[in-house]
Amino acid sequence: MDQGTSPRAADPRRTAGPDRPERGRGVLEGAFALLDALRRCGDEAGVTELALACGVPKGSAHRLLDQLVAVGAVERRGSRYRVGPELYRLGQAWEPHPGLRLAARLPVQRLRAATGASVVLAVLREDQAIVVASAPGELEPLVPVRDGTAFRLDTAAGHALRGPLRGGAVLDREDVMDGVCCAAFPVRGRDGRAVAALTALVPAGRRLDALADAVADAGSALARALARGVPHRAVPPVALAP
Repeated sequence: MDQGTSPRAADPRRTAGPDRPERGRGVLEGAFALLDALRRCGDEAGVTELALACGVPKGSAHRLLDQLVAVGAVERRGSRYRVGPELYRLGQAWEPHPGLRLAARLPVQRLRAATGASVVLAVLREDQAIVVASAPGELEPLVPVRDGTAFRLDTAAGHALRGPLRGGAVLDREDVMDGVCCAAFPVRGRDGRAVAALTALVPAGRRLDALADAVADAGSALARALARGVPHRAVPPVALAP
């Protein structure tokens, strides 16, 4: 050790150098791993369960969960944890395509009412399709549909998202899951590229030609709404919580 260099300054764990950003990134990764584990649990989970699910030491998991509770991202009930309201509020601000979620409300609900199908609207993100709007149907609880669910691209929705610029509905006749059939239709933007895929899932045995027509009609209506632009309505200040 050189003269004049103190043991405290020589300890890399105490320096303000490049180790600090690495440490900060590790904390963020641990927090997001815990949040994702909570999402996958679906309801509530304990510290031990969450630590095992995301590979974080139990002590670290407990500290991170306390911090997440403090900012409202996680709620605690006794010794159990679940996703908190602040995380929900932040998630609602994400818009995968301008006006998409607002424009999808009526077409998704009308398609569900007309067919009885479970309906999902998904967008492409890297190697997954992410559900951004949904309406549960006949397949509940066999195939629960929820906003935020991710699934593989070898499904009808995945093929619709990555398919050619022209074409009709993509059909799935129990190709991915026994007992489940579906029809997916690409929702295209003004440039003709698919910005989302509208999918209706039904039990096996249903006529898919009629389902494909209904999905295509709803998907086309959604595309027209996107092309027109969805007006943004201001929320009166008195309706907003402080």
